[in-house]
Amino acid sequence: MAIKHLEEYRDPQISRKLVEHLKVVSQNPIRLMEVCGTHTTSIFRSGIRGLLPPTIALLSGPGCPVCVTAQNEIDTFITLSRIDDVIVTTFGDLMRVPGTNSSLQQERAYGSDIRVVYSTFDALEIAKKNPLKKIIFLGVGFETTAPTIAASIRTAVEMKLDNYFVFCAHKLLPPALAFLMEAKTTNIDGFILPGHVSVIIGLKAYLPFFEQYQVPCVVAGFEPVDILQAIFMLAEQIENNNPDIANGYQRAVTYDGNIKAQKVMDDVFEAIDASWRGIGKISKSGLKIRKEFASFDAEEMFDVRISETEDPKGCACGEILTGQKIPTDCLLYKMACTPETPVGPCMVSSEGTCATYYRYHAT
Repeated sequence: MAIKHLEEYRDPQISRKLVEHLKVVSQNPIRLMEVCGTHTTSIFRSGIRGLLPPTIALLSGPGCPVCVTAQNEIDTFITLSRIDDVIVTTFGDLMRVPGTNSSLQQERAYGSDIRVVYSTFDALEIAKKNPLKKIIFLGVGFETTAPTIAASIRTAVEMKLDNYFVFCAHKLLPPALAFLMEAKTTNIDGFILPGHVSVIIGLKAYLPFFEQYQVPCVVAGFEPVDILQAIFMLAEQIENNNPDIANGYQRAVTYDGNIKAQKVMDDVFEAIDASWRGIGKISKSGLKIRKEFASFDAEEMFDVRISETEDPKGCACGEILTGQKIPTDCLLYKMACTPETPVGPCMVSSEGTCATYYRYHAT
């Protein structure tokens, strides 16, 4: 039966049927990783983990944009906020992420002009209204947000704004999947691929990864039926030894993705090697502003990037982001590290695994 309406993706009866089918299909232990932080939150909020047969283990991956932002990048953001005549603009999740000695929230309390915006075009409007100030937008996120930030640079060109800058700390998801397969530290039998990112890059973006590693992959939406359907599809592939890359989110994701969004992203950014928090450097997994737009590149114009810095002592964010540990394995969890006093970003972001465990996990 084809599902046409959103309510059906939340239908308990359909969910129960999928769970019953899973119990029949899944005969051997398997480990599946949901890469997207929104999937992690949806899985916990819907109680999906408690419904699955004991043969299926779900791991949370590096799909939280704030969580994978390297410590030295956070320290650089803080340094930028201390420059005279600078207004730093950012999405809200970054505010409370601890740097080595401070956070953006603390710097704002000390007097730095740091403003939470809901889109890059809010930042452009601030630049337009404050011509004597330098406005820096902190570009963090995956392929979901990168096109809008690239578009803001294009718009700044059209508006002839010479006081708008972007610090580009974007990450690309497919290279991270390859890293996880190469690392050998986590045995992953299949991936629940992210919905939002896939809307932009399309199913085709994962083909090189799938062709190399032949690991079962399913793109999933965010409702309970979406996620259970993806798990069922992965279990079938694994049990039948028939790996495939499948689209379980056809109402939003296409094979080619959003061509216009890809073009603006490719016009403004180029791929570079990038450091991921707790993981290290991954080849061609980040974005940098192209030389043609260097006058809008905060990294080039302010030259304040902090060199590599160590993650907080005792913080297990790196192992949690790669599925080697769960939050309850971290000695700081619910002790030194809580949403009120976060030690690492996984406890800060609404998509962070530690924050999700804290909110929904019973122990």
